[in-house]
Amino acid sequence: MPQITSPVINPIIGHSWLERSALEVALDLVGCTMVRTLPNGQQLRGTIVETEAYQEGDPACHAYRKKTDRNWIMFGPAGYTYVYLIYGMYHCVNIVTDRDEFASAVLIRALHMETMPENYELGKPKPREKLHRVAAGPGKLCRVMQIDKALYGTKLDGTGPLWLEHRTPDWQQSLDLESRQLVQTTRIGLTQGVELPWRWYVKDSPAVSKVMSKVRSKVGSDI
Repeated sequence: MPQITSPVINPIIGHSWLERSALEVALDLVGCTMVRTLPNGQQLRGTIVETEAYQEGDPACHAYRKKTDRNWIMFGPAGYTYVYLIYGMYHCVNIVTDRDEFASAVLIRALHMETMPENYELGKPKPREKLHRVAAGPGKLCRVMQIDKALYGTKLDGTGPLWLEHRTPDWQQSLDLESRQLVQTTRIGLTQGVELPWRWYVKDSPAVSKVMSKVRSKVGSDI
């Protein structure tokens, strides 16, 4: 039976916290919680275990060339969602960051789900899929969190159907004591900007979309 939790458990991440470089925010969002309130009132929660950063000057960034009807939200202000469709069937959710009129965002690549939608059937569409893999990828997490283009431009302030919460004290302590580690490496599935180490994930997390065989660097190295 899925759990329905209280509206807010940890402090909500404010816009000012997101008004930093996408590279900084992408690292700091790992371990934070994404919260989605469904139309029926049920609340879904997932710990962010993998992110990627994109910003102006990056050839893989959707706003690399110019502002368009698709990417305009990336130009700020920070604290809104950029949701787009790939392959005509998978949605991806990004968090807009940095200063106004500077295009940048963080792609949420994977969640470790804490709660699941009511009546969600594991194994569909993949019969052998496990609970910890249902949100292991940007398209998969949007499917389970029921995020689509209707949530494009959602203000992440806790008043709407989607918001972010800071790391729990226990999660932060495990990171500080190095009992939990983060990995920094290159991004996935790109044809441009492939050399940039702008992806971060939780080491040994079963919910990460893909573990790289060759790690570019450990967190703490220069970005």
